[in-house]
Amino acid sequence: MRWGTWGANFTTAQYQQMIESCIEYGIHSFDHADIYGDYTTEAEFGEALKEAPSLRQHIKLITKCGIQMLTPNRPEHTIKSYNTSKEHIIRSAERSLENLGTDYLDVLLIHRPDTLLNPGEVAEAVEELKQQGKIVSFGVSNFLPHQTNLLNTYTEIDYNQVEISIIHLNAFEDGTLENCMQHKIIPMAWAPMGGGLFTDDDHPHFRAITATANELAKKYHTGLNEILLAWLHTHPSGIQTVIGTTRIERLVLAKAAAAIRLERADWYRLLQASKGEEVA
Repeated sequence: MRWGTWGANFTTAQYQQMIESCIEYGIHSFDHADIYGDYTTEAEFGEALKEAPSLRQHIKLITKCGIQMLTPNRPEHTIKSYNTSKEHIIRSAERSLENLGTDYLDVLLIHRPDTLLNPGEVAEAVEELKQQGKIVSFGVSNFLPHQTNLLNTYTEIDYNQVEISIIHLNAFEDGTLENCMQHKIIPMAWAPMGGGLFTDDDHPHFRAITATANELAKKYHTGLNEILLAWLHTHPSGIQTVIGTTRIERLVLAKAAAAIRLERADWYRLLQASKGEEVA
């Protein structure tokens, strides 16, 4: 999301260099959405793959569809809305394939819950795309357990990408992670560090969180950000973190954090710091 016009505004050469650097350090998954960069980032990333087509075999492409955003790049959109019709899902997936310059998507996600979602239509679109070899796996993003359960009765859901971090605890409390474990759905955490460097103004318990995380960073011989990521990785649901950065060194540190598991007491110390009180 941050590599294109919504962030660093990479050139094709910079995209290619970043992809190559990620592969070099064992980072292979790239998270997209059709709307990123006002519907431009997929195609920019795809230009880098066209320049070096051999990269495709080493990477996993994830993208999302279903949001109809207001932008000059989509003049046909008259209001921000959601569209999970069979026609729209198939058209979006095929456009993403064209943008990214690839024959298949490793993962296609529905970006947001759609009040008008017809689970039968979604399932038909997913099965057609799978049968044609255009997608390998399917999932959702920002879905609550009851929404996931409904769709899961019509088609297999492999992923649910939701906001999870030390300052965004909803997934721990609303049944999302238990639902993932129950149905063997892999949870992906977007904004896993609270959307970047949060401050005292962003969270009432900022000082307690940072003090506790810094103390644990010394214990585990790592950094504060890595502790916050390790806190997610320690959860038994197998949370995968989606790192929104334009710097390879931060990705390398995040990858290292995936191997850290906090002791149970340390995990609860961070939870207590975030809540500002003991667990009930």
